[in-house]
Amino acid sequence: MKIAVIGGTGLIGSQVVRKLAAAGHEAEPHSMSTGVDVISGKGLEEAVAGAAVVVNLTNSPTFDDASPAFFRTSMDNLLAAAQKGGAGHVVILSILGADRVPEAAYYRAKVLQEDILKAGPIPYSIVRATQFMEFIDAVLSWTTEGDTVRLPSTPLQPIAAQDVSDTVAEVAVGTPLNGTLGIAGPEVFPLDDLGRITLDAHPDGRTVVTDDTAGIFAAVSGDALIARGDARIAPTHYRDWLS
Repeated sequence: MKIAVIGGTGLIGSQVVRKLAAAGHEAEPHSMSTGVDVISGKGLEEAVAGAAVVVNLTNSPTFDDASPAFFRTSMDNLLAAAQKGGAGHVVILSILGADRVPEAAYYRAKVLQEDILKAGPIPYSIVRATQFMEFIDAVLSWTTEGDTVRLPSTPLQPIAAQDVSDTVAEVAVGTPLNGTLGIAGPEVFPLDDLGRITLDAHPDGRTVVTDDTAGIFAAVSGDALIARGDARIAPTHYRDWLS
């Protein structure tokens, strides 16, 4: 099966491409570095032409009020190109609980991306994942001042990128869900404790201070980003991943 993976050179995309290729599919990675621009549309029609499935793993370059425009333009362009190219399935990766954090522009933007896909002309699947373990270092850096990391106690349920890519690859070759599959890691941590666990495993002189006003996750209320109902629980534990 020919599968076009847009954003196929990034953290998740590169793993998805490898998994699909190992399973015998013709998986083609596309990104800005290969000449495909989802905003201008440059190279997009050529990238998806003849693909049975289009997987969109592109992401907004910012998490602020500019992010909705990115997702609207990129999805409009991608769906038009995919329809012209004859694709029968479009897959996107979103955020579990995004619809429960309307206060944050980036989460609203991800819900917008989902809504555009749902309203589009092509059968679809949405994979909603919790926060990647690989991004926890970046989360700590956002609120670091000197040797102090300020983090809210927001509950998170981190998932390994490998587990996310396994699921995306599986969904891509399956029957379109015309719905959403949630996936999450096996453990819930308050973010400030997650920061302490991270720095205990890889000490660098920083300490964590609990500050429920700090960073993007301060906008998250309660357990909005925690798995509920029939979400799939991935196998990789955070401490195992750290080690």
